[in-house]
Order: sequence, then structure tokens, then C-alpha cells
Amino acid sequence: MLHVAQISFFLDPQKRRPEQLLRDWWSLVDIAEATQGAGIRVSVIQASHAPEKFRRNEVDYYFVQPEPEREGEGIARTQTFRRLLAELKPDVCHVHGLGFLADVAALSAFAPQTPILVQDHAGRPPRMWRRRQWRKALSVVSSVTFCAREQARPYEEARLFHPQTVIYEIPECSTRFMPGEQATARQLTGMDGDPCVLWVGHLDQNKDPLTVLDGVARAAQRLPGLRLWCCFASAALLRQVRNRIDGDSLLAGRVHLVGYVPHERIETMMQAADLFVIGSRREGSGYSLIEALACGLPPVVTDIPSFRSLTGGGAVGTLWPCGDAPYFSEALVEINRRPRHELRLATRAHFDREISFEAVGRKFAAAYADVAQRMPSHSSVVQFEAQPS
Repeated sequence: MLHVAQISFFLDPQKRRPEQLLRDWWSLVDIAEATQGAGIRVSVIQASHAPEKFRRNEVDYYFVQPEPEREGEGIARTQTFRRLLAELKPDVCHVHGLGFLADVAALSAFAPQTPILVQDHAGRPPRMWRRRQWRKALSVVSSVTFCAREQARPYEEARLFHPQTVIYEIPECSTRFMPGEQATARQLTGMDGDPCVLWVGHLDQNKDPLTVLDGVARAAQRLPGLRLWCCFASAALLRQVRNRIDGDSLLAGRVHLVGYVPHERIETMMQAADLFVIGSRREGSGYSLIEALACGLPPVVTDIPSFRSLTGGGAVGTLWPCGDAPYFSEALVEINRRPRHELRLATRAHFDREISFEAVGRKFAAAYADVAQRMPSHSSVVQFEAQPS
């Protein structure tokens, strides 16, 4: 069985205990269990302020503490980390995040025969003056995963990856949200509308709520029963959004600014809605979209790389150009003509096939096998040696 070490070098600034970290950073657990379920032996190594070790659902978790006098250097150069890696002898190291340059370099120097796969988590290429440093550090990486293959292009154009680095397209994570009985969900949430449209996202420049409001106002002239329900946490544009709603009779009384909603209630609201909308100009992935797809909620979202990938190029729902309110309006009207039950079934079927935990696990397992084949495992040949710090 292929053995993979999934490594997170990020040190929690809140200094939470390991058990709390796993509750709060659920994607760390989810990715590990998804790949373990696909037939991979998984060991998770997490930087932590408190050292600990335990096993959960057949996954081994190791929490490694930085050396006090060298905390700023991360864990990859600690003796504890090196002893642990020597003991585990993984076939592949899966590192979370593209920005941990010193740790990746130290990992490669210690285990040069072990292929390193790095998973992007909404990163961005560095500024010009840092690119030489990135290029040198990332030259040791065998492969990188992005939610959408197109997201690798800026890195490739900046020549930050080695020419032989392999790029894989794999969703960043998945969700356990499920479809539900719509009438019951509407009773529980008080939501209505024909169509009932749901927004889940910050009210900021990137999510572009003002364009969405413009599109809703246009669509409302042909869809008089349309209602928009907006769930959000941070709201940098709240004043502008309220002014836009209050100043337009097509929006006043039609748009409901719900505000913050507990995560578990979002699932019920998605079960109650007919359509999911967001106007994002850039996303590393799109957790709210992933959750909508899981609930069978058809999306009407912007045509950006991650959303294109998550929807199968618009195979489910509809994609529209960023900032284009007229196009968005037409998309709302057009999708509302389609049979809603069939749309919901097709949306959930797409999720099961491409984005479910089972699907994500299979995709990572295939990537690990490919990486290990390209760079044969050292574990039965090369001995790890703890090097002096």
C-alpha cells in the first residue's frame, strides 16, 4: 500500500491544542480520510505548539513542535521532524500550501529521493523581487495540485516551477452537505421566492455583490417572484449594498440581507433555495459553491477558473462573465426555464462524480501513484539519516 505523509507547516497563531485544531481545520482531516478511503496509507504531520500523537479513523496524526530557539524556522529542520520522517518512510510527501519555501527546501534536502506534491490553497505568485527565491525552492517539487489547471498558468509564466513539474487538477476539498426536502427547508428557514436565489459570501469587491444586485434588478422585470437571500460574514460594501437596494424599487423588499448564519444552517438554506449565485472575480476554490453543488443547488456563478472546474465547464448551472450584469440577468432568466427537479438531480450527480470525498480521494490517490511512479520510492533502498540542525 502506498504511504503518503500529508504535511502542514502552518503554525496556528492562536496556539490551539491538537484536538481543537482538527475540529476547526476540518479540511485537514477530510483530505486525509478521503485519501485513506481510496486505499492510501496516510500519516498527517502538523506543526503545532503542543506535541502529540494519536490515531483516528485509520489515519495517524503527528503534531510536531518547533524548537523554541528556532521557532521562526518552522518544523522541517527540527530533529523531531527528521526522526519522524525517518520512521515513517513515506513514498510521497504531500505539502499543504505553496508558500512554505524554507520547509520544502529542508524536506527535500533531508529526503531527496522522496517526491514532493504541493497542494495550492488559494495562493498567488510572489512579487518579482521574490521570484528567484521561489524558483529555487520549488525546483525540488515533483508536482502541484490546483483546483483548476488554469490556475497554474501565472506560476508557469513566471517560470517558478521546474519544467518537469507535473500539474494536477483536483478540488481543494469537499463537503458533507446533502440535498434535502425543499418544502421542509423553506418552513425551517422562512425563505421564499420563485425563483428563491441564495448568495453565500462576503460583501466585498472580490465577490462583487453590486453587479449581482444589478443583474437581479434586471431579471426581476421578467421574474416578478424572484427573491434574493444574502448570507455573509464580513461586509466591507454593506453601506453601498444597502444604498443600492433602498434606491431601487425592483430590489427593495426583494433582497434580504440575512448576515451571518451558522454553518449548519447554510445547508438548510441551500436545500430551500432554487439557485445559488455569487459574483467572484477570483477564488482559489469556492467552498460555498462546493456546498451548493452538494445540496443539488444549481449555480449561476462567474466564469473564473475554479468555478469552471468545479462545474465541469458549466456542465451544471450557468457561468457568466465577471462584472457583466446584463449577461447575469439573462442567465437567471434562462436557467429558470429549465425543470428544477432535473437540475437538482444533475447537480448532485455531478458533485458525486467529481467533487465528493470519494472522488477527491480517488483523484489524490491517482496523483500519488503517478508521482511515485515517475520518481520511484526510496523507502526500501535509501536510509534516512538525521542531519544536524
